[in-house]
Amino acid sequence: MSWLERLTPPGVSKIFSKRDTPENLWVKCPISGEMVFHKDLEAGMFVTPAGHHMRIGPDYRFKFTFDGDWTTLDMPDVPKDPLKFKDDKPYTSRLAAARKKTGREDVMSIGQGAIGGVPSTVLVQDFAFMGGSLGMAAGEAFITAANAAVKDRTPLIAFTAAGGARMQEGCLSLMQMPRTTLAVQDLNEAGLPYIVVLADPTTGGVTASYAMLGDVHISEPGAMIGFAGRRVIEQTIREKLPEGFQTSEYVLEKGMIDRVVHRHEMRDTLGRMLRTLMKRGGSNVPAIKRNSPPADYAGD
Repeated sequence: MSWLERLTPPGVSKIFSKRDTPENLWVKCPISGEMVFHKDLEAGMFVTPAGHHMRIGPDYRFKFTFDGDWTTLDMPDVPKDPLKFKDDKPYTSRLAAARKKTGREDVMSIGQGAIGGVPSTVLVQDFAFMGGSLGMAAGEAFITAANAAVKDRTPLIAFTAAGGARMQEGCLSLMQMPRTTLAVQDLNEAGLPYIVVLADPTTGGVTASYAMLGDVHISEPGAMIGFAGRRVIEQTIREKLPEGFQTSEYVLEKGMIDRVVHRHEMRDTLGRMLRTLMKRGGSNVPAIKRNSPPADYAGD
């Protein structure tokens, strides 16, 4: 009890209720250290005055990407804890905590709406849900999004953000890499564009599968893109990596992605690409030709 509370007559403190102040009323910019009012940050699409692109979830992604209203697709059901995994706490407890934190069943969300006037299917990976980890639910969601795009003849845009595969699901999570690759092949065979927007961070098995199989690869400024982390690589090769290694600007310079696009320009950029790729106004959509080996190629 503080000295002020001791001097306050009994019952007086109950007259004045404590004001509830949201914890995220002010947000600190990781680059400048500046405190930014949350409403101002939201109005700026969660890009700080210093230019740092904050991580955002599916609701804001859909809001900032679609022209107007959109519809969401239901996620398929998958086994909740197939391996009965437990480390310092059961996997089911981790899932429950992530669901309570995000209000979602798992990492993926699917929306359908127009982007630049082009009907599109958008898949968003939420890093806030267990680091965006790729598990069975994420794999099924990707396949659901790809099937919906093929059925409705729309392009598929995937916003990726992940730390890799979900270790609590073991080899079942790794199986999602070839499964999602086959789903991308279905889009290819249907002649539908597949655009990947790599958000911060996109790493691990996600980078090694569907995040790098797009017709076009875009990233937001300053996003981390790679497979293993910087520290792991430096310890392995026993060398100091260059400044800015694995940032979107660095991988753009090395030819790993096609463009780095500011979040404020993302909708317009995607709209222009989609109108070109879909040849809007025509009835037939030309097949997207990916780099592939000759028909008589026998392998190494």
